[in-house]
Amino acid sequence: MNPNEKDTYKTLAAPSEEVLFKEKNSKFFGLAFPVTNEEEVKNILTEIKKAHFSARHWCYAYQIGTEKIQYRANDDGEPNNSAGMPIYGQIQSFDVTNVLVVVVRYFGGVKLGVGGLISAYKTAAQMALENATIIEKTIDKHFLIHFDYKNMNKVMRIIKEKNLDIVNQKMELSCEIEIKTRKKNADTIADIFENLFEITIQEKEEL
Repeated sequence: MNPNEKDTYKTLAAPSEEVLFKEKNSKFFGLAFPVTNEEEVKNILTEIKKAHFSARHWCYAYQIGTEKIQYRANDDGEPNNSAGMPIYGQIQSFDVTNVLVVVVRYFGGVKLGVGGLISAYKTAAQMALENATIIEKTIDKHFLIHFDYKNMNKVMRIIKEKNLDIVNQKMELSCEIEIKTRKKNADTIADIFENLFEITIQEKEEL
């Protein structure tokens, strides 16, 4: 791995408390959530729409991934790029990933214009992220180690010595253990196991 390459990322420790930003009688509720896939995004949006069923717009943006980035910005009926992109801009400016930010708008009877909307959605998103606890995590690589039961001690000794996390394990006559290690140590760990007799290791593809 390139020594300058990052192997950490920032994300949220937990969902933020709801924040409220008011502009010309319109109310903008900002919420931020840690997410790891689109299914979680859909479930959270469903819950928010239930909680805020009388709102006019439920605009959001999310970013998922550390090396392969997936993102989406949704204006939910507001003028083009007046809501989703300003929210996404805040995700970028806080430099967080695996995060969903939702801004729920209750219309107050006074039109804000595109500039006013951009500013309001940006502010509510910023407040939601400021209200969240941001933590740093390591980018981990997952490996599958295959070996016969008789080699169990060899494998376990290295896992213990190198302080590796076991994610899954199948212990039968032929065993499989899934481990994870932070990205910068991945090559070293792979080399150690590759040099062992009767033990194979392969990197697990990201889904």
